[in-house]
Amino acid sequence: MAKGTLVIGSKRTSSWSLRGWLAVRLAGLDVEEVVIPIDGTGNTPAVKAATPAGLVPFLEHEGARVWESLAICEYCAERAPGLWPADRPARAHARSLASEMHAGFRGLRSAMFFNAGREFPCAGRTPEALADIARIEAAWAEALGAHGGPFLFGRDFTLADAMFAPVAGRFLTWKPEITARSRAYVDAVRAHPLVDRWYAEALAEPEAWRVPAYETPGP
Repeated sequence: MAKGTLVIGSKRTSSWSLRGWLAVRLAGLDVEEVVIPIDGTGNTPAVKAATPAGLVPFLEHEGARVWESLAICEYCAERAPGLWPADRPARAHARSLASEMHAGFRGLRSAMFFNAGREFPCAGRTPEALADIARIEAAWAEALGAHGGPFLFGRDFTLADAMFAPVAGRFLTWKPEITARSRAYVDAVRAHPLVDRWYAEALAEPEAWRVPAYETPGP
């Protein structure tokens, strides 16, 4: 019997669920996965009924109840300390990037939503989104330059990469102009076995779960 439950939204469009799911899978927690189709409004009744904050992801594990992706990441890191870099300054850097991702980049999120099954090249390029992309690329370049890649802190896929995985997904969907270094990082994230599994399962979801507003780039 599983030792807990992870409640997430539809894998095709729930970017926050991807972050929590990656953390849980990287930590190897034994949980039952409950997927709730989301309606794209942020007010899906089934999600509100199933989670404390009315949002996904939500983790229950061995008596602990954890919501918010970053809190789930920290919980998972307690169970599997290698999910953050071992080096103290690098670990502080990784936590700072994860926190910046958690709190910011609203321009990118608004203009370029996450959809694991679609491509919208040449769309979504608002000034706010482009400013966010510039900051993200600068942050990635600093980490990749310091640690040599292919992931932000070296050879291992850490929680910092988990937090930025939906950004990589957005770049795959919307195809903004990014540097060769950023493109190589996006490709490395997409090729990670867990990310590849998420995409495969997203594409296998019932068509009835799709949110029409997330299937076109908008006006």
